[in-house]
Amino acid sequence: MGGKQKYFRCASWKCSSALLLLCYSALLLLGGCSSFGKAKPDEVARTPAEKKKAKLLKQLDRKFENPEAHFELGQLYQADGLWAQAEYRYNNTLSFDPVHRKAQAARVKVLLGGGDTAKAELLADEYRTQASNSAEKSLRLALAFQEQGLDEYALVCYQQALRLAPNSAKINRQIGYYYLSKNNKVLAKEYLVRSFRLNSDQPEVAGELGRLGVAVGIPRRTEKRTKRLDKIVEQSDKKS
Repeated sequence: MGGKQKYFRCASWKCSSALLLLCYSALLLLGGCSSFGKAKPDEVARTPAEKKKAKLLKQLDRKFENPEAHFELGQLYQADGLWAQAEYRYNNTLSFDPVHRKAQAARVKVLLGGGDTAKAELLADEYRTQASNSAEKSLRLALAFQEQGLDEYALVCYQQALRLAPNSAKINRQIGYYYLSKNNKVLAKEYLVRSFRLNSDQPEVAGELGRLGVAVGIPRRTEKRTKRLDKIVEQSDKKS
């Protein structure tokens, strides 16, 4: 009888141990399933900008000589008001792409933001000089400065481009739009009229001039391919 009781106690203990082990395994399994596919706490907390920074830094780890990655990283630091970090990235951009106009303008912007006006002025003058032999280069630099909100620098570059290509309808139009953005309707009208005279096939310019009170006529489009028309006439002549 005592042996049987001992046997039952052992069997009961083994069953209890097995049951506890089974429950513990189930809890681990459920815990793993509930956390499966969920982002880590630090990943959830990161903003889109921080994720982009991390992605760009990985790109630069693979290839440091990547001007666009440096430039985009500089833009993110600039947006955060981190002028020194942004300037470092723009400087790297220009090391690998010396004529990256957007990086040139952005570098001037962050130097001004950081209070280094003397260096900003010096670099702005240097970049204008670099572009002074080409209307296209001057125009691109002007657009980059305007994108950064550096209107005075932009205007100087627009005027430089215009001196190099006075009969460019596009440059006259861009200067007209510049003055329009500054609500200077007199000068806007002057440059837009000049642009339209140089190229009347600009419906958007005609629209702006109309809003400025200038009456313009948009020329009708004419057929440039007349071979098909000639063929129709020739066929008609044969029939008659």
